Amino acid sequence: MRNPVTRFMATASIAALTLGALPVTAQEAAPAANSADAPLTAPDSAARRQQVMPDSFADLVEKVSPAVVNINTTSVIEQPTNPMFPEGSPFSDLFREFGMPAPGQNNPFGQQQQRSPQRANALGSGFVISDDGFIVTNNHVIEGADEIEIEFKDGARRSATVVGTDKQTDIALLKVDANDLPFVGFGNSDDARVGDWVLALGNPLGQGFSASTGIVSARGRALTGTYDDFIQTDASINRGNSGGPLFNMDGEVIGVNTAILSPNGGSIGIGFSMASNVVTNVVDQLRDFGETRRGWLGVKIQRVTPEIAESLGLENDRGAMVTDVFDGPAGEAGIRPGDVILDFAGNEIEDDRDLVARVAQAPIGEAVDVTVLRDGKPQDIAVTLGRRETAEGGAADGGNAPQASGAGDELLGMKLQALTPELAVELGLDEGQEGLVLREVAPDSDAADKGLSPGDVITEAGQQPVTSVSDFDDRIKEAREAGRKSILLMIRRGGEPQFVAISVAD
Repeated sequence: MRNPVTRFMATASIAALTLGALPVTAQEAAPAANSADAPLTAPDSAARRQQVMPDSFADLVEKVSPAVVNINTTSVIEQPTNPMFPEGSPFSDLFREFGMPAPGQNNPFGQQQQRSPQRANALGSGFVISDDGFIVTNNHVIEGADEIEIEFKDGARRSATVVGTDKQTDIALLKVDANDLPFVGFGNSDDARVGDWVLALGNPLGQGFSASTGIVSARGRALTGTYDDFIQTDASINRGNSGGPLFNMDGEVIGVNTAILSPNGGSIGIGFSMASNVVTNVVDQLRDFGETRRGWLGVKIQRVTPEIAESLGLENDRGAMVTDVFDGPAGEAGIRPGDVILDFAGNEIEDDRDLVARVAQAPIGEAVDVTVLRDGKPQDIAVTLGRRETAEGGAADGGNAPQASGAGDELLGMKLQALTPELAVELGLDEGQEGLVLREVAPDSDAADKGLSPGDVITEAGQQPVTSVSDFDDRIKEAREAGRKSILLMIRRGGEPQFVAISVAD
């Protein structure tokens, strides 16, 4: 059975009916106590460096907990006006017999009865990052809220406003009026090692302040987002912990608790916290601009697989391969489809996700150095990045497989046919697109194993254009003569490009 990933915010219906959580109010409260002029940290950082199991986490909890808050939100939900009892039902007839309009039906005065809007409450967690009242939480905790109230550990309450949100990373920045709040600082999430002790604080299931401990179970996890970089932990976190901090043993925030993997909605020891190195960049932009401003390169990329690396003569499979170039920074700088981006702004690129993260954090409007591999040789290209939020377009629509007839030739387990203008239009490509259409793919072929299917269009082989079956055959022979075990193909499916390396073994 498939285990769902849950963004865990406790709703008021669960908390109020089964757990007795306090309802949300909009009252102002007195300032929180235990103010500090510096982030709260653990008294002894040596404990984390040695990673020896502590006798107790009490000192750490006592130090950082004043900066952890409960977040209560209120929103107005319009109620449906559909009849409670459909026309023709026994209850509808009963109301009619007594001369009364059924609920939701027209009354004797000809006006439809409206159900009053209802107020819904929700609960989450957060933490203070400055003494003047900036608070970090998850976007899904406060999304759609009409009122946001912050409850501090000592019971004080304050109304909060939204400074900015980022759906891509599920981060929100809030602000309360204050100048003396205790707060915590961010640590370097890249320093966290699998097996390190961590502490999670928050408001699980509306129970109020709660602490749990565990270890870093894994790093670099991705769920569904473009910029996902989650720390996985077995520290117990549940609904209502959303937006709460994950601390290292130095009392630094290395993650924002965001989601759990669970078959039943409760903790089974698989939780995910967005890494602090992602969060800090987002928070800085939200605080400065009220929105995110991410760098945009203007390319589509894919992971360099071992087969692709071998076909290009690369010693390892690091880097990100460019499959398409938009009108934008990369195109203007001269980056081409088929280039492998090896370095960006002085940093080696491990894979496609690494490149996406580094581009997002790079400064907009400034030139960065990009090293690409082209025709087996590295080239340095200076690219001035644009802004993703305003520049990036949507993905192209998909196409359908062609219903083509006629003769075709078979190579590497694929029956191929030269692309005609009519077929190109049918496949969602430009009328002038050239290439070879796959009519059939042998089920026992390497092409089938790599996911190629009828309707795919091969536009390049061995990083050279192919317009006929003989062109393709020549590229295969060249790869074999060069001692290659595979050949790199660029295919287009519904207009979307992708590189695939398939075996050329006889």
